[in-house]
Amino acid sequence: MIREKKHRLDREQYIGEKIVSFTLCVKERKKLFVDDIVFKTFKDILLKEAEKFNISLLLFLFMPDHCHLLVKGNNQNSDVKNCIDRFKQKSGFWLAQNKPDFKWQKDYYDHILRDNEDLKNHLLYILNNPIRERLVDSWKDYIYKGSSCFDVDKWEEFIY
Repeated sequence: MIREKKHRLDREQYIGEKIVSFTLCVKERKKLFVDDIVFKTFKDILLKEAEKFNISLLLFLFMPDHCHLLVKGNNQNSDVKNCIDRFKQKSGFWLAQNKPDFKWQKDYYDHILRDNEDLKNHLLYILNNPIRERLVDSWKDYIYKGSSCFDVDKWEEFIY
């Protein structure tokens, strides 16, 4: 039996007032997030899980075939990885019930920001994703984004 190489940090690395960037992909890079109902459903699941785990969603942005989540634990007991795992599980269940041709890719990518390391660069990278994909000319025009704690459309002064 071949075991997969461990690529995730120890669980305790994700607990506390950490800022973590996650990228979750749709299996086979199918275009799932191209409809308002799917976006709203996934946003609602994400907001509920973030509240349960005391997590701030600094920024979430759903591209057609993947999503970016920049999250922050709000206290020493916040578990950002568990929050994202639960979001992925619950949204995956919704997919099985409502859009069985779509599934999440098995794993996801993450990056723990250290001491607010390059928060501005992470925000810009995520916000500019729809521009790089030629979906919009300005990130402000992209509708499948949000935050649980900020008005994203007012970030222009902050990030430029």
